[in-house]
Amino acid sequence: MTNPARSGRLAELTIALSLASDLGTGQPMEDGLRTCWLSLAASEELGLDAATRSCVYYVALLRFVGCTSDASETAVLAGGDDVALNAAMAPMLMAQPGESMRYFVRHLAEDLPLRRRVGRVVRAMADPGMEHRSLSGHCEVAARLATRLGMAEAVCRALAHGYERWDGKGHPAGLAGEEVPVAIRVVAAARDAELWSRQAGWPAAAEVLAHRRGHAYDPAVADALVANGERWLGEIGDDPGAGVLEAEPAPVLMIDADELDGALAAVADFADLKSPFLRRHSTGVASLAVAAAGAAGLSDAEATTLGRAALVHDVGRVGVASGIWDRPGPLSAEQWERVRLHPYLSERVLHRCALLAPFADLAARHHERADGSGYHRGAAGGQLALGARVLAAADAYHAMTEDRPHRPALTPADAASQLLEQVDAGRFERIEVDAVLDAAGQASRPARVARPAGLTEREVEVLRLIARGHANKAVAATLGISPKTVGHHIEHIYAKAGVTTRAGATLFAMEHGFLSP
Repeated sequence: MTNPARSGRLAELTIALSLASDLGTGQPMEDGLRTCWLSLAASEELGLDAATRSCVYYVALLRFVGCTSDASETAVLAGGDDVALNAAMAPMLMAQPGESMRYFVRHLAEDLPLRRRVGRVVRAMADPGMEHRSLSGHCEVAARLATRLGMAEAVCRALAHGYERWDGKGHPAGLAGEEVPVAIRVVAAARDAELWSRQAGWPAAAEVLAHRRGHAYDPAVADALVANGERWLGEIGDDPGAGVLEAEPAPVLMIDADELDGALAAVADFADLKSPFLRRHSTGVASLAVAAAGAAGLSDAEATTLGRAALVHDVGRVGVASGIWDRPGPLSAEQWERVRLHPYLSERVLHRCALLAPFADLAARHHERADGSGYHRGAAGGQLALGARVLAAADAYHAMTEDRPHRPALTPADAASQLLEQVDAGRFERIEVDAVLDAAGQASRPARVARPAGLTEREVEVLRLIARGHANKAVAATLGISPKTVGHHIEHIYAKAGVTTRAGATLFAMEHGFLSP
């Protein structure tokens, strides 16, 4: 694990949040990076000073960080998929109000049967304040999260007015003209130029800029983008992340090691806003994992890294529809596949930024299991470091004690019992579960006598049966586990005992008294 006493560039953390926001808004990752690049180029063309360009830079990366604030409500309206609705509505975000509403009616819950779609359209039309309420919430959350990240007051103020328009018809305050923060005037037009160019080509983007000039957009900003935007977009290069990082206006902002935990807690809350069932999950898992680290034998440095990985482990949830996280009934096969995707998305976001990359591998393994039954890689045994196993056990225990749409929260005692059952089933090792339960104040069942070669209780049970000649299927039937799980246990037994055959394992069992009554 990495040295926790490190500092890094604040831009790296905001780039990660930009990538995660792309997931939540249904855009390809790097939409925010490309918008940032285009916004900076426009700022320079307009002659903005360095402090203002820095504000533009960070506003471009963080403008949509409030996208999780009403994801569940949006999902209900959209028939389950808030991400798809966000993606569908993105081209109309700064359109004229009437044009935007007509588009909204055409695309709302478009995957649902007509009768159900009509019901949602009627509900939306009966709530004229819905758009203002939603976008105002986005702005407030974005500004508050930016404050927690240590952003300058100008950045936070601009984000608090993230959907204002030149003509005064925006949100949340209806500011007009030069009352609108200049960073928002630049970023709003640049984002639409990037999006329309990517989806329909530059001529369409230029037409939109001209059509909305003087309405949604500051005329000077629109003119600069129409004249130069195509060229600027062509200059981004093959690695927008590296380009945007290098382009940060001076002075380059840093985040100290002692500020990092607070900033990562803001990232955790950004992710956990995705569903009311997830609120404070990431910070709770982090606290539990850090408390368990010492009992598991991890060093202070490893515990610090583990806690930081736990804070950001669920950032990939943002890219999965809230209708799935909030679903009270069983998931379909397709929905379950999307659930299995979220650790992968977390890994992608974290690996893209040097400041967060040391936490990526740990975070991505929070749903892996010792017997290979977890996801997204199906890693098992020696592929899972102790820190990753502690994180997985802490995540599992904490989730059990939280309300979920399909069940109420378990009592701590019941959660502890279920976690111990997973040890028996081979999904966790005893060491991480004991550590987590001790940290949670749920002392595990008394430790049994230490076994030779570090065999677990379940592995001893399997060894006894195979040593007496039982086939894998018979062992599985006797212990109430799957033949595949039996196979994983046998692999672990062989590795720990230093044998390669059943005969060798049988002799090992005899040598160590495992077959005695």
